[in-house]
Amino acid sequence: MTNLALIEELKTLVEPGKVLTDADSLNTYGKDWTKHFAPAPCAIVFPKSIEQVQAIVRWANQHTIALVPSGGRTGLSAAAVAANGEVVVAFDYMNQILAFNEFDRSVACQPGVVTKQLQLFAEEQGLYYPVDFASSGSSQLGGNIGTNAGGIKVIRYGMTRNWVAGLKVVTGTGELLELNKDLIKNATGYDLRQLFIGAEGTLGFVVEATMRLDRAPQNLTAMVLGAADFDSIMPVLHAFQNKLDLTAFEFFSDKALAKVMGRGDVPAPFETDCPFYALLEFEASSELVAEAALATFEHCVEQGWVLDGVMSQSEQQLQNLWKLREYISETISHWTPYKNDISVTVSKVPAFLHDIDAIVGEHYPDFEIVWFGHIGDGNLHLNILKPENLSKDEFFTKCATVNKWVFETVQKYNGSISAEHGVGMTKRDYLHYSRSEAEIGYMKAIKAVFDPNGIMNPGKIFPL
Repeated sequence: MTNLALIEELKTLVEPGKVLTDADSLNTYGKDWTKHFAPAPCAIVFPKSIEQVQAIVRWANQHTIALVPSGGRTGLSAAAVAANGEVVVAFDYMNQILAFNEFDRSVACQPGVVTKQLQLFAEEQGLYYPVDFASSGSSQLGGNIGTNAGGIKVIRYGMTRNWVAGLKVVTGTGELLELNKDLIKNATGYDLRQLFIGAEGTLGFVVEATMRLDRAPQNLTAMVLGAADFDSIMPVLHAFQNKLDLTAFEFFSDKALAKVMGRGDVPAPFETDCPFYALLEFEASSELVAEAALATFEHCVEQGWVLDGVMSQSEQQLQNLWKLREYISETISHWTPYKNDISVTVSKVPAFLHDIDAIVGEHYPDFEIVWFGHIGDGNLHLNILKPENLSKDEFFTKCATVNKWVFETVQKYNGSISAEHGVGMTKRDYLHYSRSEAEIGYMKAIKAVFDPNGIMNPGKIFPL
């Protein structure tokens, strides 16, 4: 059967107009936020029901055609990039909140529900969905589950997997599975739900998810603190954790702040120039909590760890302080950054960062380096900015040559080469730095069970 005939057959599986093959659509839906690979899908299909997803998967098996899932396309590992003639399955039209249970504090959602949509729905019920990050206004729930998204609240609330009560998934054979059935306690063998969380669509597609919600936090308050040096950041974290239940603890370098300030969107937090900054958040549920925060700040100043600081006094000021951190990724995207999303246990962060910084400084002496990340959970984002005089390909090649040393250091500290962005295609050749040969073998065997014909997002996590 010719490609044209195959596409015509695909069109019969969904509603009219829900298969696109024009150049603009192929380019838009065939990529994510990474710029390493050129998109080259053969078609984009938009299912509107579970039955249509099953039909698409069975059709793909029949003709041995690879499928790539697409959500908000905000990923940073090329897990949603279709670079080899695949059919992209976009979940934009499966975007409904289906049911809410106030007693279980749970909500059933289709995979195309946008993160912010779920957050706002939770607020309307007087509840809270805590998984949050800069792309919450465009990322979709299915993609969040596929990459086990983290973000800025992990120190208190954990990763996406902590909030998934149940899943409906279509496997690589087109079979529909209902996993865990939203139970809190379920001791009946393997929890297959957890296999699909973080699997990047390589085992099957999430077609419905029941997400847990939490109570709404009270009077969230943020502080931005200027640190004397990086070694001061961890004592500050320890001091505040001893006194407060933090909902976030982020850090960024002076270079990151300078890029955000250069946009002119938000005011500087204070006049003192500092090499590193910490942003922490907590619930100021009483005057006693606020007083404890200020007392801890004064203690950190006395110890010489903190040079200056500010605490939000209003919702607007809270938002402005968060913009200093959340605008970093979008701001530096102008420089086509080469990103590394790495993690170690929190106690190892200072030594780990010094080792990585030394490697980067030695091998990238002419490149501008921007550090930021979720340091409260051990997650660091290393961003190398592309000089104007280098092409994208030359720049990425230079950066890739040093990955070996960076990831050897990650391995030395028993860390992860991808803390929250997934593996996709950008990290697949480095997986062995975080996973043993035996683990990778078992992972491949699991994929073969759920996707025997290898049609589900091939080339992601493992090389083709």
